[in-house]
Amino acid sequence: MHAVRLHAFGPPGNLTYEQVPDPLPVPGQVRVSVQAAGVHLLDATLRAGRRLGPLPLPGLPTVPGREVAGTVTSLGEGTDARWLGRRVTVHLGAAPGGYAELAVADAAALQAVPEALTCAQAVAMIGTGRTVMGVLRGTDLGPDDTVLVLSAAGGMGALLTQYAKHRGARVIGAAGGQDKTAAVSRLGADLAVDYTRTDWSERVRVAYGERPVRHLFDGPGGTLARTALDLLAPGGTHHAYGGSSTLLTDAAAPSRTDAPSTADSPSARTPGPGEAAARGLTVRPLDPAFMQAHKRELEDESLALAADGVLTPLVHPFPLAEAAAAHRALETRATTGRVVLVP
Repeated sequence: MHAVRLHAFGPPGNLTYEQVPDPLPVPGQVRVSVQAAGVHLLDATLRAGRRLGPLPLPGLPTVPGREVAGTVTSLGEGTDARWLGRRVTVHLGAAPGGYAELAVADAAALQAVPEALTCAQAVAMIGTGRTVMGVLRGTDLGPDDTVLVLSAAGGMGALLTQYAKHRGARVIGAAGGQDKTAAVSRLGADLAVDYTRTDWSERVRVAYGERPVRHLFDGPGGTLARTALDLLAPGGTHHAYGGSSTLLTDAAAPSRTDAPSTADSPSARTPGPGEAAARGLTVRPLDPAFMQAHKRELEDESLALAADGVLTPLVHPFPLAEAAAAHRALETRATTGRVVLVP
Protein backbone atom coordinates (compact mmCIF):
# COMPACT_ATOMS: atom_id res chain seq x y z
CA MET A 1 0.00 0.00 0.00
CA HIS A 2 0.93 3.67 -0.18
CA ALA A 3 1.29 5.72 2.99
CA VAL A 4 2.71 9.05 4.13
CA ARG A 5 5.65 8.62 6.47
CA LEU A 6 7.70 10.95 8.65
CA HIS A 7 11.37 10.01 9.05
CA ALA A 8 12.59 13.18 10.78
CA PHE A 9 10.82 15.94 12.68
CA GLY A 10 10.66 19.25 10.87
CA PRO A 11 8.80 21.12 8.10
CA PRO A 12 5.92 19.75 6.03
CA GLY A 13 8.31 18.63 3.31
CA ASN A 14 9.53 15.89 5.66
CA LEU A 15 6.27 14.04 4.98
CA THR A 16 6.97 11.57 2.16
CA TYR A 17 4.62 9.41 0.10
CA GLU A 18 5.99 5.87 0.03
CA GLN A 19 5.22 2.23 -0.65
CA VAL A 20 5.06 0.30 2.64
CA PRO A 21 3.88 -3.18 3.71
CA ASP A 22 0.17 -3.66 4.28
CA PRO A 23 -0.75 -3.63 7.98
CA LEU A 24 -2.24 -6.82 9.46
CA PRO A 25 -5.09 -6.78 11.97
CA VAL A 26 -4.44 -8.67 15.19
CA PRO A 27 -7.19 -10.32 17.26
CA GLY A 28 -9.93 -7.80 18.05
CA GLN A 29 -8.94 -5.51 15.18
CA VAL A 30 -10.13 -4.78 11.64
CA ARG A 31 -8.35 -3.49 8.58
CA VAL A 32 -9.97 -0.51 6.88
CA SER A 33 -9.59 0.49 3.25
CA VAL A 34 -9.23 4.21 3.93
CA GLN A 35 -11.40 6.58 1.92
CA ALA A 36 -10.74 9.65 4.09
CA ALA A 37 -8.15 10.49 6.75
CA GLY A 38 -8.43 13.49 9.03
CA VAL A 39 -5.64 16.06 9.30
CA HIS A 40 -5.36 17.98 12.57
CA LEU A 41 -3.19 20.83 13.85
CA LEU A 42 -1.96 18.32 16.41
CA ASP A 43 -0.47 16.32 13.52
CA ALA A 44 1.45 19.38 12.36
CA THR A 45 2.68 20.16 15.87
CA LEU A 46 4.00 16.62 16.40
CA ARG A 47 5.47 16.56 12.87
CA ALA A 48 7.49 19.64 13.79
CA GLY A 49 8.90 17.81 16.82
CA ARG A 50 6.94 19.67 19.47
CA ARG A 51 5.14 17.93 22.29
CA LEU A 52 1.66 18.97 23.32
CA GLY A 53 1.21 18.67 27.08
CA PRO A 54 1.85 15.09 28.21
CA LEU A 55 1.45 13.64 24.70
CA PRO A 56 4.80 12.06 23.72
CA LEU A 57 6.44 12.46 20.36
CA PRO A 58 5.94 9.42 18.13
CA GLY A 59 8.78 7.03 17.38
CA LEU A 60 10.25 7.45 13.91
CA PRO A 61 9.58 6.58 11.20
CA THR A 62 5.84 6.97 11.71
CA VAL A 63 2.66 7.19 9.67
CA PRO A 64 0.69 10.14 11.13
CA GLY A 65 -3.06 10.44 11.34
CA ARG A 66 -5.50 9.45 14.09
CA GLU A 67 -8.88 9.48 12.33
CA VAL A 68 -10.02 7.47 9.32
CA ALA A 69 -13.17 6.42 7.52
CA GLY A 70 -13.59 3.69 4.94
CA THR A 71 -14.67 0.09 4.41
CA VAL A 72 -13.68 -2.88 6.56
CA THR A 73 -11.90 -5.35 4.26
CA SER A 74 -10.44 -7.90 6.69
CA LEU A 75 -10.76 -9.03 10.30
CA GLY A 76 -8.36 -10.10 12.99
CA GLU A 77 -8.96 -13.40 14.73
CA GLY A 78 -12.08 -13.38 16.89
CA THR A 79 -13.40 -10.08 15.53
CA ASP A 80 -17.16 -9.83 14.97
CA ALA A 81 -17.78 -10.84 11.35
CA ARG A 82 -20.64 -8.36 11.06
CA TRP A 83 -18.12 -5.56 10.54
CA LEU A 84 -16.80 -7.05 7.29
CA GLY A 85 -17.76 -4.91 4.30
CA ARG A 86 -19.28 -2.12 6.37
CA ARG A 87 -18.41 1.57 6.10
CA VAL A 88 -16.91 2.71 9.37
CA THR A 89 -15.16 5.66 10.93
CA VAL A 90 -12.83 5.47 13.89
CA HIS A 91 -10.46 7.48 16.03
CA LEU A 92 -7.28 5.43 16.19
CA GLY A 93 -6.33 6.66 19.65
CA ALA A 94 -2.69 6.61 20.72
CA ALA A 95 -1.57 4.56 17.70
CA PRO A 96 -1.48 6.70 14.53
CA GLY A 97 -1.46 5.32 11.00
CA GLY A 98 -4.28 7.14 9.25
CA TYR A 99 -2.31 8.75 6.41
CA ALA A 100 -2.44 5.54 4.39
CA GLU A 101 -4.48 3.48 1.96
CA LEU A 102 -5.03 0.86 4.68
CA ALA A 103 -5.23 1.21 8.47
CA VAL A 104 -5.89 -1.15 11.37
CA ALA A 105 -8.21 -0.23 14.22
CA ASP A 106 -9.72 -1.80 17.32
CA ALA A 107 -13.18 -3.14 16.53
CA ALA A 108 -14.46 -1.84 19.87
CA ALA A 109 -13.79 1.75 18.72
CA LEU A 110 -15.57 1.51 15.36
CA GLN A 111 -18.57 3.64 14.47
CA ALA A 112 -20.79 2.77 11.52
CA VAL A 113 -21.00 5.57 8.95
CA PRO A 114 -24.63 6.70 8.55
CA GLU A 115 -25.96 6.29 5.00
CA ALA A 116 -26.51 10.04 4.69
CA LEU A 117 -22.81 10.85 5.18
CA THR A 118 -19.77 10.52 2.96
CA CYS A 119 -16.63 9.07 4.48
CA ALA A 120 -15.03 12.52 4.38
CA GLN A 121 -17.93 13.97 6.37
CA ALA A 122 -17.87 11.06 8.82
CA VAL A 123 -14.16 11.46 9.53
CA ALA A 124 -14.77 15.13 10.30
CA MET A 125 -17.48 14.24 12.79
CA ILE A 126 -15.63 11.43 14.61
CA GLY A 127 -12.97 13.81 15.94
CA THR A 128 -13.89 17.44 15.34
CA GLY A 129 -17.61 16.80 15.80
CA ARG A 130 -16.97 14.89 19.01
CA THR A 131 -14.98 17.83 20.39
CA VAL A 132 -17.76 20.24 19.44
CA MET A 133 -20.20 18.12 21.42
CA GLY A 134 -17.84 18.30 24.41
CA VAL A 135 -17.57 22.08 24.14
CA LEU A 136 -21.36 22.40 24.01
CA ARG A 137 -22.05 20.01 26.88
CA GLY A 138 -24.25 21.74 29.45
CA THR A 139 -24.70 24.85 27.26
CA ASP A 140 -28.36 25.69 26.63
CA LEU A 141 -28.35 28.05 23.64
CA GLY A 142 -31.58 29.73 22.58
CA PRO A 143 -33.16 32.75 20.87
CA ASP A 144 -32.16 35.11 23.69
CA ASP A 145 -28.44 34.40 23.16
CA THR A 146 -25.91 36.19 20.99
CA VAL A 147 -22.99 33.92 20.12
CA LEU A 148 -19.56 34.85 18.78
CA VAL A 149 -17.63 32.06 17.08
CA LEU A 150 -13.94 32.70 16.35
CA SER A 151 -12.40 30.89 13.36
CA ALA A 152 -15.96 30.26 12.24
CA ALA A 153 -14.86 28.85 8.88
CA GLY A 154 -12.69 26.20 10.52
CA GLY A 155 -13.67 22.62 11.23
CA MET A 156 -15.05 23.29 14.72
CA GLY A 157 -16.18 26.84 14.07
CA ALA A 158 -18.40 25.83 11.15
CA LEU A 159 -20.16 23.21 13.28
CA LEU A 160 -20.60 25.58 16.23
CA THR A 161 -22.06 28.22 13.93
CA GLN A 162 -24.59 25.75 12.52
CA TYR A 163 -25.52 24.39 15.94
CA ALA A 164 -26.09 27.84 17.43
CA LYS A 165 -28.34 28.80 14.50
CA HIS A 166 -30.21 25.51 14.88
CA ARG A 167 -30.96 26.51 18.47
CA GLY A 168 -32.25 29.91 17.37
CA ALA A 169 -29.36 32.03 18.66
CA ARG A 170 -28.06 35.15 16.94
CA VAL A 171 -24.63 34.21 15.58
CA ILE A 172 -21.59 36.37 14.82
CA GLY A 173 -18.89 34.47 12.94
CA ALA A 174 -15.33 35.80 12.77
CA ALA A 175 -13.09 34.41 10.03
CA GLY A 176 -10.00 35.47 8.11
CA GLY A 177 -10.53 36.94 4.67
CA GLN A 178 -13.35 37.56 2.22
CA ASP A 179 -13.76 33.98 1.02
CA LYS A 180 -14.01 32.63 4.55
CA THR A 181 -16.46 35.26 5.74
CA ALA A 182 -18.60 34.44 2.69
CA ALA A 183 -18.53 30.79 3.75
CA VAL A 184 -19.58 31.77 7.28
CA SER A 185 -22.51 33.74 5.88
CA ARG A 186 -23.59 30.67 3.90
CA LEU A 187 -23.53 28.67 7.14
CA GLY A 188 -26.24 30.97 8.45
CA ALA A 189 -24.36 33.51 10.57
CA ASP A 190 -26.30 36.73 11.14
CA LEU A 191 -23.06 38.72 10.88
CA ALA A 192 -19.77 37.54 9.39
CA VAL A 193 -16.72 39.69 10.16
CA ASP A 194 -13.17 39.53 8.84
CA TYR A 195 -10.84 39.34 11.84
CA THR A 196 -7.86 40.36 9.70
CA ARG A 197 -9.37 43.87 9.66
CA THR A 198 -8.52 46.04 12.63
CA ASP A 199 -12.11 47.29 12.88
CA TRP A 200 -13.81 43.89 13.07
CA SER A 201 -14.87 44.25 16.70
CA GLU A 202 -16.20 47.75 16.03
CA ARG A 203 -18.42 46.30 13.31
CA VAL A 204 -19.92 44.00 15.93
CA ARG A 205 -20.53 46.94 18.31
CA VAL A 206 -22.17 49.01 15.58
CA ALA A 207 -24.48 46.13 14.73
CA TYR A 208 -25.40 44.91 18.21
CA GLY A 209 -24.13 47.23 20.95
CA GLU A 210 -21.13 47.61 23.23
CA ARG A 211 -20.91 44.12 24.78
CA PRO A 212 -23.59 42.01 23.09
CA VAL A 213 -22.06 38.51 23.30
CA ARG A 214 -23.41 35.96 25.78
CA HIS A 215 -21.31 33.01 24.58
CA LEU A 216 -17.80 33.33 23.12
CA PHE A 217 -16.53 30.18 21.40
CA ASP A 218 -12.77 30.63 21.27
CA GLY A 219 -10.62 28.15 19.40
CA PRO A 220 -7.65 30.38 18.43
CA GLY A 221 -6.80 32.07 21.74
CA GLY A 222 -4.11 34.74 21.59
CA THR A 223 -4.68 38.34 20.53
CA LEU A 224 -7.87 37.53 18.67
CA ALA A 225 -9.39 36.09 21.84
CA ARG A 226 -8.42 39.13 23.91
CA THR A 227 -10.19 41.42 21.44
CA ALA A 228 -13.25 39.16 21.46
CA LEU A 229 -13.37 39.09 25.27
CA ASP A 230 -14.07 42.83 25.24
CA LEU A 231 -17.33 42.00 23.44
CA LEU A 232 -18.48 39.54 26.10
CA ALA A 233 -21.43 40.79 28.14
CA PRO A 234 -21.46 40.80 31.97
CA GLY A 235 -22.42 37.31 33.04
CA GLY A 236 -21.30 35.85 29.69
CA THR A 237 -19.44 32.59 29.11
CA HIS A 238 -16.04 32.10 27.54
CA HIS A 239 -15.72 28.62 26.01
CA ALA A 240 -11.99 28.00 25.50
CA TYR A 241 -10.69 25.08 23.45
CA GLY A 242 -8.07 24.27 20.84
CA GLY A 243 -5.46 27.02 21.07
CA SER A 244 -4.93 27.00 17.29
CA SER A 245 -2.92 30.25 17.30
CA THR A 246 -0.28 28.70 19.51
CA LEU A 247 -0.40 25.36 17.70
CA LEU A 248 0.17 27.08 14.37
CA THR A 249 3.08 29.04 15.82
CA ASP A 250 4.56 25.86 17.27
CA ALA A 251 4.19 23.91 14.05
CA ALA A 252 5.80 26.62 11.93
CA ALA A 253 8.69 27.25 14.33
CA PRO A 254 12.03 25.38 14.24
CA SER A 255 11.83 21.95 15.82
CA ARG A 256 12.50 21.67 19.56
CA THR A 257 11.94 18.45 21.45
CA ASP A 258 12.96 19.82 24.86
CA ALA A 259 10.09 22.26 25.43
CA PRO A 260 6.39 21.53 25.80
CA SER A 261 3.86 23.60 23.91
CA THR A 262 2.21 26.49 25.72
CA ALA A 263 -1.03 26.00 23.81
CA ASP A 264 -2.92 25.06 26.93
CA SER A 265 -1.55 27.81 29.16
CA PRO A 266 -4.60 29.24 30.96
CA SER A 267 -3.14 32.73 31.07
CA ALA A 268 -2.81 32.72 27.28
CA ARG A 269 -6.42 31.66 26.70
CA THR A 270 -8.78 32.98 29.38
CA PRO A 271 -9.50 36.11 31.42
CA GLY A 272 -7.74 36.12 34.78
CA PRO A 273 -9.71 35.35 37.96
CA GLY A 274 -9.96 39.03 38.87
CA GLU A 275 -11.32 40.08 35.50
CA ALA A 276 -13.74 37.14 35.36
CA ALA A 277 -15.07 37.90 38.86
CA ALA A 278 -15.40 41.64 38.23
CA ARG A 279 -17.41 41.06 35.05
CA GLY A 280 -19.31 38.01 36.29
CA LEU A 281 -17.87 35.84 33.52
CA THR A 282 -17.91 32.07 33.45
CA VAL A 283 -14.81 30.44 31.97
CA ARG A 284 -15.35 26.96 30.52
CA PRO A 285 -12.15 25.36 29.21
CA LEU A 286 -12.51 22.01 27.48
CA ASP A 287 -12.19 19.20 30.03
CA PRO A 288 -9.95 16.37 28.72
CA ALA A 289 -11.08 14.00 31.48
CA PHE A 290 -14.73 14.52 30.51
CA MET A 291 -13.91 14.04 26.83
CA GLN A 292 -12.16 10.74 27.51
CA ALA A 293 -14.84 9.42 29.87
CA HIS A 294 -17.68 10.24 27.45
CA LYS A 295 -15.90 9.65 24.12
CA ARG A 296 -18.38 7.13 22.72
CA GLU A 297 -21.42 9.13 23.78
CA LEU A 298 -20.05 12.31 22.17
CA GLU A 299 -19.23 10.44 18.94
CA ASP A 300 -22.76 9.01 18.83
CA GLU A 301 -24.27 12.47 19.28
CA SER A 302 -22.02 14.07 16.69
CA LEU A 303 -22.72 11.48 13.99
CA ALA A 304 -26.46 11.53 14.71
CA LEU A 305 -26.69 15.31 14.30
CA ALA A 306 -24.83 15.07 11.00
CA ALA A 307 -27.01 12.19 9.79
CA ASP A 308 -30.12 14.25 10.63
CA GLY A 309 -28.81 17.24 8.67
CA VAL A 310 -28.49 19.52 11.69
CA LEU A 311 -24.72 19.73 11.19
CA THR A 312 -22.90 19.54 7.85
CA PRO A 313 -19.12 19.59 8.21
CA LEU A 314 -17.10 21.71 5.82
CA VAL A 315 -14.44 19.51 4.25
CA HIS A 316 -11.25 20.65 2.49
CA PRO A 317 -9.85 17.60 0.65
CA PHE A 318 -6.28 16.90 -0.49
CA PRO A 319 -4.95 13.79 -2.24
CA LEU A 320 -3.09 11.49 0.14
CA ALA A 321 0.10 12.00 -1.87
CA GLU A 322 -0.12 15.75 -1.13
CA ALA A 323 -0.08 15.48 2.67
CA ALA A 324 2.82 17.95 2.83
CA ALA A 325 0.77 20.51 0.90
CA ALA A 326 -2.16 19.89 3.25
CA HIS A 327 0.05 20.64 6.27
CA ARG A 328 1.38 23.83 4.64
CA ALA A 329 -2.13 25.02 3.84
CA LEU A 330 -3.32 24.26 7.36
CA GLU A 331 -0.43 26.10 8.97
CA THR A 332 -0.93 29.19 6.82
CA ARG A 333 -4.72 29.25 7.44
CA ALA A 334 -5.38 28.64 3.74
CA THR A 335 -8.05 26.01 4.39
CA THR A 336 -11.77 26.13 5.06
CA GLY A 337 -13.35 23.49 7.27
CA ARG A 338 -11.79 20.18 8.18
CA VAL A 339 -8.73 19.10 6.16
CA VAL A 340 -9.08 15.53 4.87
CA LEU A 341 -6.67 13.34 2.90
CA VAL A 342 -8.22 11.16 0.20
CA PRO A 343 -6.24 8.11 -1.02
